[in-house]
Amino acid sequence: MLSLFLISVLVGEAVSQVSCTIPVQAQVIDPRNSLVLDNVLPPAQFNATSLFLPPGLSLAEATAKPFHIYDDSFLKVIGSSPKLTLLAQSATDPLYHEAVVWHPATDEVFFVQNAGAAAAGTGLNKSAIIEKISLADAAAVAASGNASARVEVVTVDTQPTVINPNGATNYRGNLVFTGEGQGNNIAPALYLVNPVAPYNSTVLVNNFFGRQFTSLNDVAVNPRNGELYFTDPDYGYVQAFRPLPGLPAQVYRLNTDTGSLTVVADGFDKPNGVTFSPDGTFAYVTDTGVQSVNYGLNLSAPSTIYRYAVDLDGTFSSRKTFAYVSPGFPDGIHCDTWGNVYSGTADGIQVWNPAGTLIGKIFLGTTSANFRFAGKGRMVIAAETKLYYVELAAEGVDPKDQF
Repeated sequence: MLSLFLISVLVGEAVSQVSCTIPVQAQVIDPRNSLVLDNVLPPAQFNATSLFLPPGLSLAEATAKPFHIYDDSFLKVIGSSPKLTLLAQSATDPLYHEAVVWHPATDEVFFVQNAGAAAAGTGLNKSAIIEKISLADAAAVAASGNASARVEVVTVDTQPTVINPNGATNYRGNLVFTGEGQGNNIAPALYLVNPVAPYNSTVLVNNFFGRQFTSLNDVAVNPRNGELYFTDPDYGYVQAFRPLPGLPAQVYRLNTDTGSLTVVADGFDKPNGVTFSPDGTFAYVTDTGVQSVNYGLNLSAPSTIYRYAVDLDGTFSSRKTFAYVSPGFPDGIHCDTWGNVYSGTADGIQVWNPAGTLIGKIFLGTTSANFRFAGKGRMVIAAETKLYYVELAAEGVDPKDQF
């Protein structure tokens, strides 16, 4: 049976029949049209920093219909009437960076400012902040397309302060944030945070047998064993607010009940995002080695999603390359309940099926470092100076209170 995608591009008579099934804010992209280009520029002119547009598609056209269908299976993901709505924006301050996490009890989404960004002035001299919005407020303005300044963005003052927060996850009714640390004397740490006032926080771990972590980045809960897994790249160092690393770039595993802290994976350049398949049998880790910020780009370094088998004892094995990503690099990463894999990249959110085939994009035309499902049919995307709300059909698999 021909897919919807093939019907739309191969059979002229069927195009009108297919076009009526394509949502208003979506468009079909034929990947075959990009296989042979009239002019392929050298790396000095076109590389990981360059925004790629399919032949014949302008940036205005690409953003006007931001749900890009590369495979007909993406229609199941976006549903019949997906919507992308701008909720907030700033001139230059990257207030909407990472750690996007949904708290079901209050139906709020938390996120953080970029630590180490020059435009924010954060990192060494002051900590990045945690913020939140109400999803009820977001849903009320979703039909407008542009609702900037109509949804209140609230600063969350944790007590004590989570220093340079970056990643976050739900955990036992609370939230866990990674803190990248600050200078020589404030070590990176995992913080357990109460998601309601007074937002009290507790450090879960801040060392590996007496040694400082480098710059903790992301954290996720394995849905099978309830344990915390977190990444530790050197971004605090390359952004000049942390000292030279004293440990390798690794992925760690923490059992908060027993205190067991172990390394489950190494061999990375810069391990970044981490998540799990719906049943917890696979782990996905992004490596963003291509981006060294103050030290520039290494275009031959990883921009890669790796997949691991998660063994019954919670360890990782059988590493494989799941996807190499362009443009930019894969940062935050999450799965839906069907096992599709989503990652924030330089052009928005890219989506792959469990076999690693790109099936679609939520095309922003700008970088998204992270995002998060908020239950069924809702997503919040952090895009540095912009914050978006998405309505679609898919549902995330973020842990709630089962552990």
